[in-house]
Amino acid sequence: MSTAGNLGWRLWDRLSVYLPIFLMALLALGTYWLVRNAPVMADIVTDSAPTHDPDYFMRGFSVRSFGEDGRLQSEVFGAEARHYPDTDTLEIDQPRIRSTNLRNQQAQATADRALTNGDASEVQLFGNAKVVRDGGKDANGQAQLPMVFNSEYLHVFVKTEKIQSNKPVTLTRGADRFSANWMDYDNNGRVLQLHGQVRVVLAPAKPR
Repeated sequence: MSTAGNLGWRLWDRLSVYLPIFLMALLALGTYWLVRNAPVMADIVTDSAPTHDPDYFMRGFSVRSFGEDGRLQSEVFGAEARHYPDTDTLEIDQPRIRSTNLRNQQAQATADRALTNGDASEVQLFGNAKVVRDGGKDANGQAQLPMVFNSEYLHVFVKTEKIQSNKPVTLTRGADRFSANWMDYDNNGRVLQLHGQVRVVLAPAKPR
């Protein structure tokens, strides 16, 4: 082999030692170029406004709520219930609701459908709405006659013991009967306000 050939092989041997380093540097430069010139992706929005879709269901259920003293305040039964997270409301089919106030007066409510807020302090009754309050004694110890409210819509405020309706309503108190186009009733203040076409039928007082 000629001297020129031997010199060429020796030069190739030395260059081949640095070839892997050269390739790694070239790969690093290529990667850096790709990163610098890659298109920037817009931030992905993961949070979205809640929609009016139920997040859970209950069927054939009963729910009880208790006061701070451990006393049972209310019990709700229903065929089916749907909770809506955007409004924190519970919609109930075929509801039956029982509650007890601080004076141990019992009340029951039924309807085709009910809508309650998060803490069940407000209950809206739709379709064949009926609220029955048993007789008892008020804060002054005076006897109170049983009362029955009937309407296509009743709005019950549990904590303040108020019932409102913007639909025609009928109220039966003992043997007395009241009807009106809409109504406001305050059980604590014992105030009944009837509006619109009002009709009142009072039973004769029983002789003492």
